[in-house]
Amino acid sequence: MQILRYTAFSDDPAGGNPAGVVLDATGATESEMLAVAAEVGYSETAFLLPRPDGEHDVRYFSPLAEVPFCGHATIATAVAHADRHGPGQLRLHTRAGLVPVTTTGRTATLVSVAPRTADLEDLDPLLDILGWSRDDLDPALPPRAAFAGAWHPVLAARTRARLAKLDYDLGTLAALMAARDWTTIMLVHRESDTVFHARNPFPPGGVVEDPATGAAAAAFGGYLRSLGPAPETITIHQGYDMGRPSVLTVTVPAETSAGIPVTGTAVPLTV
Repeated sequence: MQILRYTAFSDDPAGGNPAGVVLDATGATESEMLAVAAEVGYSETAFLLPRPDGEHDVRYFSPLAEVPFCGHATIATAVAHADRHGPGQLRLHTRAGLVPVTTTGRTATLVSVAPRTADLEDLDPLLDILGWSRDDLDPALPPRAAFAGAWHPVLAARTRARLAKLDYDLGTLAALMAARDWTTIMLVHRESDTVFHARNPFPPGGVVEDPATGAAAAAFGGYLRSLGPAPETITIHQGYDMGRPSVLTVTVPAETSAGIPVTGTAVPLTV
């Protein structure tokens, strides 16, 4: 397998979220894909499996396990494919459902599966692990679990200073997330109605924090829509607190069953 490396949600190799990309993983077994992801060492590696109809199956592996959907690796894969085959649309069949992705140059837009939200169980244990209290939460953005291909608890910090302090025990949070089938924790602070700052703990991927999380951004767009009228477009700044600045643009269609478009740039990495 030819392994490519791209960073997504940045036009600077020093920013964004790095992902491994295999554009043709035909014949690869699950154990082989997991081994490649572990060797690459990024939070996710995407493996494309071309189909006879011209569409693609895709599977995503962290160094530790498979996940049903990964946004930043999807953006990286679409741009890597466009670099070799020209821009256009890919129809990616993920474990979560069909995700179309359109590229223009090195910018790609994915459209998630239909999002949904649910009550957030284990709120107090989660807050305890993070070292947060209920007083740290923004009352206008209530805690929920949000889905747009994978599940992410959403916690909104009342202040940017609270978001900037991320300190937790990796093993303890990993155990809670495994029990609840959560992929990352979407921690946000609202700068304005259309601008948010985010951090995403990602123990299932074997990392303390993810610098850009497209799946969580899509889930967050669905979460905002579930609260009532949402802005048509929001900007999420992520990765700044860990030195890998990333920008994710999220469109929120008014139609309640519509998938959530997430847009970002990707560039190749030299290893």
